[in-house]
Amino acid sequence: MVYRPITQFLSGAVVPRLARCLLCGESAGDSGLCAACCAGLPFLHGACARCALPLAGAAGSCAHCLQHPPSFASASAAWHYAFPIGQLVQRFKYHRDLTAGHSLARLAALHIEPQAERPDLLVPVPLHWRRYWRRGYNQAQLIAAEFAHQWQIPVANRLLRKRRASETQQQLKRAQRLRNLQRSFAVHGTVDGLHIGLVDDVITTGATLEAAARALLDAGARRISAFALARTP
Repeated sequence: MVYRPITQFLSGAVVPRLARCLLCGESAGDSGLCAACCAGLPFLHGACARCALPLAGAAGSCAHCLQHPPSFASASAAWHYAFPIGQLVQRFKYHRDLTAGHSLARLAALHIEPQAERPDLLVPVPLHWRRYWRRGYNQAQLIAAEFAHQWQIPVANRLLRKRRASETQQQLKRAQRLRNLQRSFAVHGTVDGLHIGLVDDVITTGATLEAAARALLDAGARRISAFALARTP
């Protein structure tokens, strides 16, 4: 099977399909969703500043992050992983719906753009080459490309590598995920003193971000900030 190049994610081949809302079929703007559907999305307003876990009331740090601070300094997600975001992410991630991914990444970039300390570099969470070969693209890399375009921050797609194929993470708890991901990332390049923006599609337990952030910090990065489309409860 021949896969389309990643650059087509941002090309005119995808954009014409955005004229109709992905959810209701009505006229849509550049985001791919009409105003009514966009307004109904489950935006994440109150969340832990460290891991983006949804919190009731004022934002702060969740109990887990207070007791066990993650290696990444902050995390931001645009939405709760709930209807219809979950369904759009699934279409993007597993069914090659690059239009859904393009729309989600463009909308998310508007809502989680870093305002204070902006990263020096964006780095997508990598896939192991076997999974990349089967899927044909890395969804985190496509999201990072749109964030980089919107935020005018350079992106390094090959700086972080997945050197060990880990088992699927979907049914594992956080401690199991951490063990599964132990020493699975490697840094190929210089990150000394840099603030890295680590990009993924969904934050579930934070275990993947923890393992990737730890590898970057061990390689000399100064600070890691995480950015994702959505966060699970």
